[in-house]
Amino acid sequence: MLRIFFKYKRGLLGDLCRCGLRALSCYFEVVTGSALTPGVIAAIQTFGDRINLHVHLHFLATEGGVDEAGVFHKIPRIDDVRLAEIFAKEVLEFLVRKELLSPEWAERILSWPHTGFNVHSLVRTKTKPEAERVGKYMIRPVLSLDRLSFLEQEGKVGYRWGRDGAEQETEVMDYLEFIARVTSHIPDKG
Repeated sequence: MLRIFFKYKRGLLGDLCRCGLRALSCYFEVVTGSALTPGVIAAIQTFGDRINLHVHLHFLATEGGVDEAGVFHKIPRIDDVRLAEIFAKEVLEFLVRKELLSPEWAERILSWPHTGFNVHSLVRTKTKPEAERVGKYMIRPVLSLDRLSFLEQEGKVGYRWGRDGAEQETEVMDYLEFIARVTSHIPDKG
């Protein structure tokens, strides 16, 4: 329900990314007891597999951070559930400050069994090629031409989605809907 804010107020995407960084830093501080600065490469994506609105972040992050003395502290594992809770609070507090969401709604969302916020930190890289593979995934384009088809008799566009090698579905849509979906993910100038 919050994605709509980021669809029509694209400037908020940078703030969303900063919320993610603050959440990660806060999590590291809670775990280690000291303020750490993690190394992070961040990518903002507004699309899902179906070229739908699915605002989310990808972080390629160090497994720990540097303290004020310049000492690196390794975090052995990240508790995704706890980090997602911190991230949810950061984003909701931000939206309340921007007066896009009432404090009551923020509290209501936080009380739900599933807030809609999720963290997935199981992907680890140990080599440069592995890190490059993750980096390429983070900056992938909104669509793959291999998944696109033109259904000439119907005058429609087909887009195949789902994991490669697994069961896939093709969504058929009017060409204007297809164009609207794709162009809605083009970032604002600058």
